[in-house]
Amino acid sequence: MTSPREPAPAGLPPVPELVAVAERIAREAGRLILDGRPQTVGVAATKSSAVDVVTAMDLASEELLRRMLAELRPDDAVLGEEGGHRAGTSGVTWVVDPIDGTVNYLYGLPAYAVSVAAVVGEPTPATWTVLAACVHAPATQETWTAGRGLGAHLDGRRLTLGATPPLAGCLLGTGFGYVAERRRAQARVLAALLPQVRDVRRMGAAAIDLCQVATGRLDLYYERGLQPWDLAAGALVVAEAGGVVTGLRGAPAGSGMTVAGTPERVAELVRILEEQAADAPDGAGRESG
Repeated sequence: MTSPREPAPAGLPPVPELVAVAERIAREAGRLILDGRPQTVGVAATKSSAVDVVTAMDLASEELLRRMLAELRPDDAVLGEEGGHRAGTSGVTWVVDPIDGTVNYLYGLPAYAVSVAAVVGEPTPATWTVLAACVHAPATQETWTAGRGLGAHLDGRRLTLGATPPLAGCLLGTGFGYVAERRRAQARVLAALLPQVRDVRRMGAAAIDLCQVATGRLDLYYERGLQPWDLAAGALVVAEAGGVVTGLRGAPAGSGMTVAGTPERVAELVRILEEQAADAPDGAGRESG
């Protein structure tokens, strides 16, 4: 579980320095993808399925992020969605998503972002410690930042999660995979959840969803299938705003499941998701009824 406001480990670069780098490169990449977006965006490649797309700007944005990190932090490692892992010697790894919400970007919808986080430890959610984060949404010009032990901010304003309503009054965010069998399983879970909450939103960008929880625009968020670059930065923003980010059955947040919100509501949502076997192999979940 990612807990709120844990101090950074000793003997590492100053966290404010890492936050400044994260924000600088996320803003630069955001400027690139916003100003460089053509009237019609083409698909450069696909990933898990024919509808899970990569655009040329995804590739250009990650190339820019890697180039800037090579100049600003040459000894650090980088893990990116498009370019994989590049080793380093400092103990710090930058986990970057050059466009989180690529399908939104493809269609001209504003819910997309550049997500940048600095972590130590193996760059996987089960073992890392996230030190610094920035999620920059160029279409809306909103920028979330967080430093471990230093709090979370939206455009310089400190974020602190308040009390959330009972589950029946909660606005819930989620997302779906791009493989048909995974979507069938997710639809089954959603059908069980929908009568128990105020309503559900699907924005299509995990980093933004997590930041909306930290900002109080969503009460809860859950999603299966998130990769390290989807959640590294946003999870720290939630934690530093006073929330928790976790998986199911005592596991940390990750591809099996990610649940975010205030501790009380997260505990309730985790219980329901476990009852629904929301993390079961696709097609093997609990039957409704």
